[in-house]
Amino acid sequence: TDEEHLLNVPQLVELLARQGILCERKSVYSDIDALNALGYDIRLRRGRSGGYWMATRPFELAELKLLVDSVQSSKFITHRKTATLIKKIETLASIHEAQLLNRQVFVANRIKTMNESIYYNVDEIHAGISRHKKIKFRYFEYTVRKERQYRKDGEYYLVSPFAMTWD
Repeated sequence: TDEEHLLNVPQLVELLARQGILCERKSVYSDIDALNALGYDIRLRRGRSGGYWMATRPFELAELKLLVDSVQSSKFITHRKTATLIKKIETLASIHEAQLLNRQVFVANRIKTMNESIYYNVDEIHAGISRHKKIKFRYFEYTVRKERQYRKDGEYYLVSPFAMTWD
């Protein structure tokens, strides 16, 4: 829920029942109190069209939009991984705000990679940086026949990474 889409207790009981969780109205009140005690900011608006909503989330909607745009515009993240990451980012918003994260960002002259391993290679480089360890890799390019052509006759590069730059 969010401030624009409140749920009252009967609606909450019904939603829980659809999930196979049977409860009484009184238990919903105590559960909301328990969630608030655990640090969730669940608020109540009283009145005819009142109800409960999650008032505070770890990320603001604008921040989530920025993350989605960054993932979509990143050329080293594959289309499949982009979709997976965006679905995960959507879970950080209400279901209604998540619909606003379904954006299409077009970046001129930017082709997404097909290579899923790049995502993990970046993580390995960061691990080398944080552990102050050298990393070893072979560098290659694709020929016009889409064959790997290794630089330095396929010899390994051994480097001490200290920072990651994005271009």
